Parts: sequence; C-alpha cells; structure tokens
Amino acid sequence: MSDTTNIFEEAPDMDTMGGRISRAREASGLSVKEFAWRLGVKIATINAWERDRSQPSSHRLANMAGLLQVSLSWIVHGVGIGPSDSLASETSEEMTAKLNQLRLLHVETGLLLEKLKSEVDRIAAAR
Repeated sequence: MSDTTNIFEEAPDMDTMGGRISRAREASGLSVKEFAWRLGVKIATINAWERDRSQPSSHRLANMAGLLQVSLSWIVHGVGIGPSDSLASETSEEMTAKLNQLRLLHVETGLLLEKLKSEVDRIAAAR
C-alpha cells in the first residue's frame, strides 16, 4: 500500500492566491486586459483578484488554471504545477554559462599545476 498522504513533495508556494494569479499571468505573457477578456470578466475584477480583494469563483478558477497552464491546486493552495516562467530559464542559462567557465578554469588550473610541478622538480634536481 502506498503512502498517499503527501501528494506533493515540494514545499508549498507561500504567496497569496492573488500573488500566484499575478505571477502565472505574467509568466504566460498575458496583459491584464487580455486575461480579463479571455476569462470574460472586467479588468477591475482581475485587479481585485491579483490584489487579494476578492476571489474568483470555482468555474473561473478552473478556466484560469487551463488558460495559465498551471494546476488548480497551485492557484488555490500553492502546491502542484506552477508557471514555468522565463526567469527560471534565464537563471538556468546563467548557471550553465558559469559551469562552462568553471570547467575551463579547471583545465587551466590543471595545466598551471603541471607547469609548477615541473619547475619544482627541476629546482629539486638542480640541488
């Protein structure tokens, strides 16, 4: 029998529902105006949701999750599939560049160590 008490292993997103809605909308590249139009609500309604002044109805939440490509549980509780925003991929690209730079430095360090060892051996042999 498997343990189903802990469905999601990651810690929940501690932002508010409005904060998660805002982040997911921005990650999807939608403006407030376009997001409101696609959900069939007023811009003021989106602003109220994103500022935690009100909460969307259950059917709006379901539509929103599909539109933003996140799980309903992530919007409501902060657990589940969240947005794959470009900030994460930029960070990944930066980390890859740094890793490549470290690899080059490692090779250079190895070459310098070999030269230094040769010098030490040469000096030791001359004594």
